Amino acid sequence: MEKNRLYYQTPYVKSFMCTVETCEESGRGTWLVTLNQTGFYPEGGGQPSDTGILNEVEVLSVREKGGRILHELASPLEPGTLAEGRIDWQKRYDHMQQHTGEHILAGLIHQIYGYDNVGFHMGTEEVTVDFNGELTNEQLDELENKANEIVYANVLVRVIYPSQEELLTMDYRSKKELPGLVRIVEIPGGDVCACCGTHVEHTGEVGIIKIKSMMRYKGGVRLFMLCGRRAVLDYRARLKDELKISNLLSAKLHLAPEAVEKLKNDAQAKDMLIGRLYSQLLDLKVQGFPESGRPLVVFQEGMAPVQIRQMATLLYEQNKGRIVAVCSGSDEKQEYRYALGSSKADVRILSRILNRRLNGQGGGSSLMAQGTFRSCKRTIEEIFYEEANKIKGEDDGAES
Repeated sequence: MEKNRLYYQTPYVKSFMCTVETCEESGRGTWLVTLNQTGFYPEGGGQPSDTGILNEVEVLSVREKGGRILHELASPLEPGTLAEGRIDWQKRYDHMQQHTGEHILAGLIHQIYGYDNVGFHMGTEEVTVDFNGELTNEQLDELENKANEIVYANVLVRVIYPSQEELLTMDYRSKKELPGLVRIVEIPGGDVCACCGTHVEHTGEVGIIKIKSMMRYKGGVRLFMLCGRRAVLDYRARLKDELKISNLLSAKLHLAPEAVEKLKNDAQAKDMLIGRLYSQLLDLKVQGFPESGRPLVVFQEGMAPVQIRQMATLLYEQNKGRIVAVCSGSDEKQEYRYALGSSKADVRILSRILNRRLNGQGGGSSLMAQGTFRSCKRTIEEIFYEEANKIKGEDDGAES
């Protein structure tokens, strides 16, 4: 164990004295400082770095490069300066809770199912852990129960540095072969794992381990979890949201899911009724247009794309051979959604021509094309009739 890494001597170090050894520009408006000893943990092993203050200068991040621990500072400090480092303790302790909780859960999954932890990331919102095997929701519940039993037992979290001979006989988790001195974190009943991170001294300090959700990921699963203070804050926010929902639904909190399901079913029934009524309305609108073989453009306000297509289909099926366009939009925005349809003419050709002339975009099949015109109603009408009549004339000539 390197004596100048104070976070390994005690992860509970909150402040420390040190001497600035080097200070150099980072190339991005910050300075990289090395110290004769540090309590700031550098980013690594899925755990973010510590942040804090060094002689009233903000420590933005910490990383290790070539065996040197580089502290990124907002402003420079002269080499030789005696400095006091103060760590953002709430952030450090949060990392300790999350990391120890992850070890307990990952260790149990390895013990019970033989899966390996193949990915770990401690984000600002949640912790993600990847495993190379699949789990069920029922198995997750049981794992969560077992993990929290270890928390309640408040057992000692041991950090040891075994010899190479001892390592050969030790059963421990590790993602890769580790040369030199290996740091082992041991949690009785939970885990034995090679790890470079900071941990609490007793499992009771983890507080609670909560698995939020699970998703399939690269042939295995990715778990989303929280521990300690973060889990409490997450529960508080979720409970507030549930209370808002229950109040909006005028339902007791435990009956909110049933109320939401009823609301969803009622909305689906209303949507089906509205759909049938709108189809009937479109039928009546279409009947109001006289049958003709001449091109036709219709403008209707407030139509959804599916309704525009539906009306265009009804119009061209009513008049075999007719080229029709249905548009919905506004001159104020200079934008109209459109659908072109015809049972004889290839409207893909017409769509390309109109898109070019009306600053539009879209496409489709020979029977139906759809997209958006960016122009006013009058211009759309003029250009549609001009181009549609050309195509109709070509088709009529081909038939004769």
